[in-house]
This record gives sequence, structure tokens and C-alpha cells, in this order.
Amino acid sequence: MISIQQQETVAAPAGGPPLTSSAPGGTSPATPAYDQFTALLAQRHSCRGFRPQPLPRELVTRIVATAGRSASWCNAQPWHVHIVSGAALEGLRTDISARAHSGAAATPELDWPLGYEGVYRDRRRACGWSLYEAVGVGKGDRDASTRQAMENFHFFGAPHLALVTSPALLGTHGVMDCGAWVSNFLLAASSLGVGAIAQAAVASWPDILRQHLPIPDDRHIVCGISFGYEDPDHRANHFRTARADLDEIVTWVE
Repeated sequence: MISIQQQETVAAPAGGPPLTSSAPGGTSPATPAYDQFTALLAQRHSCRGFRPQPLPRELVTRIVATAGRSASWCNAQPWHVHIVSGAALEGLRTDISARAHSGAAATPELDWPLGYEGVYRDRRRACGWSLYEAVGVGKGDRDASTRQAMENFHFFGAPHLALVTSPALLGTHGVMDCGAWVSNFLLAASSLGVGAIAQAAVASWPDILRQHLPIPDDRHIVCGISFGYEDPDHRANHFRTARADLDEIVTWVE
């Protein structure tokens, strides 16, 4: 039986909506954890310029272990990640960059979006133009925009790459669970002063990835995450994306 408990409006964190408590007796919840979490979300951003020095193994382990606490359907925990560094990463960076520069069509194992329309197209364009403005790419400069796009396959100079895979048998549910893992990896990294960026582009050519990494045939390649210490002087790290207002993303039904 589900009981309906008293709700009480409580003071909101700065800039946030009022909070309500459904605790027995209407006891107000503590807010420090909420404040810390929202601050972390606001702090996190996609890093597109890294320092070359590698992270200590212990630091990488902490990030991965924290992401492993992610929720998943039936607690299946379908994610498996290859952490690629050092000479192994340089070999992969060389080969995947060469494929990208060849103009070969991407052949990902998971379907990419069929297209961006309406507000999704607008948000995508706003992100792209903000990046181009930050790095000095003018509108219509195809050569410069292509060079910036190729940075995806250089992993933006990151010293580490996490390649995320999911069991093919779990289909969409497995991929959704991996999305939760990726999000928590990014937040854990940010909380520890590590820059990171999730990249669908890394999954463009599974054949190259499988040449370099021991990925079983019964797993789908979901995405990559380039990570390392952020280069604060890199111009690509000097812009931030906006977030939609609540009335754009929520429909209240009562």
C-alpha cells in the first residue's frame, strides 16, 4: 500500500525552486547535499583541451569505481570500459585520425540520430557556433571547422580514453544504463578536478577500435570518453552551453 504523506514547502537553495518534503510528519530535508550536487552539475562541462601528463592510476580508479554505483535495469550493470593510455592510446589515436582524415564514412554499431529538427537543431547549432567562436573559427570557414571536427579523433589531446561497451543482447536498455554510467563518470571526474568529454564520434569505426582493443563480438561499442587534466588556457574550454527552461522540458499532469 502506498501512503500519502504530508508535504511541506521549505526554503530553496539559491536560484532553485522551493523544495517539498514527503517525510513523515512533514519534516524538512537537509539541503547541503542538494546544493553540492547542483553546484557540481553547474561546474561540469565538456573539456576539449587537455594537458598531456597522465593521471595517477589511483585517481582513475576512484572515478571508475564511483561511476560503477550508477543505477541500471535489474542491477544488470551492463557497462564495460576499456581505459586506454600511453602507447596503446597513441597507436589508436594515429589510426583513427588517419581514417577520419581519409573521408571514410562512419560505420557505428549503434544507430546515430536520423536528424536534428526544431529546437534540437537550434540547440545543436548554438553549441557548435559557441565552440567555433571560442576557437576563432569564422562562419563559412569550412577548412577551420573541419580541423576542429578532426580534434574529436585526436581525443582533444587527452592522455586517457575510456571506451564504453554494452552487451548486444540487452539492446536499448543496456545502452540507456551505459548513459547513466557515462553521466556519473563525467560528474565524478569533475568533482576530482579532472576534465572529460563524452564522444559518440569515437565509435565511428568499430573495426579500428577492435584492432586495438580486446572487445568481444557480443558487445556493442557505445561511446568514448576522453579525459585528463584540463588545459585552462585552451580556447575551446572558454565557453559554456545553456540549459532549457523547465517549461520547455516538463509537462505537469495533475
